[in-house]
Amino acid sequence: MKRVFKVTKDGSHTLYIPELNEHYHSKYGAIQEAMHIYINAGLNYCEKKDINILEAGFGTGLNTFLTYIETENKNKNINYSSIELYPLDEKTIKSLNFTKTTKYSKPDIFDKIHNAKWNSFEKISSHFTLKKIQDDITKHKFKGIYDVVYYDAFAPEVQPELWSADIFQKIYNSMTEGGILTTYCVKGVVKRAIKECGFIITRIPGPPGKREMLRAIKPFK
Repeated sequence: MKRVFKVTKDGSHTLYIPELNEHYHSKYGAIQEAMHIYINAGLNYCEKKDINILEAGFGTGLNTFLTYIETENKNKNINYSSIELYPLDEKTIKSLNFTKTTKYSKPDIFDKIHNAKWNSFEKISSHFTLKKIQDDITKHKFKGIYDVVYYDAFAPEVQPELWSADIFQKIYNSMTEGGILTTYCVKGVVKRAIKECGFIITRIPGPPGKREMLRAIKPFK
């Protein structure tokens, strides 16, 4: 599918797919959206020192990169797994501008994340291990035990099969008690699917351009 570069309101890139009429990130700010939904509402809501993270939708690698930046000097050890069926090509990756600002100026880490082999554990640093999994999440057999889940799939209007109760149930079964799932999507069908699996869901304020988002917790027995 054709992907078109767009500059969002915070100056960072997103990719637009005309065929689907879908963006990879918010047009109101790719970095600030990722920071709000996945880093602040998910990662930073977890009080553990050793954190196993699952991401649904590796995409541009932005969530992975920001997780690395956020935990680099916080005495946290991250074991990060990300599922993506259609990885971006090298030319597209090298054109992304996420490392062009002073705050996120770590192009060596961004490159290391994208150069990491697929389907194997790769050491990005002493505190960060990455496994990029090329697979269809609807068929994937989850093997990890996750503390935090970033659910960042394309919208249910575009790919409804990625928002089924079956997928959320598999994820729920692979999470620790007290585990945290965050997503940008607050549609009724998504809330019902997540709640049906046993999660306790809360609507919390969303990033710029979006009134609300969801945080779901797997309860303790």
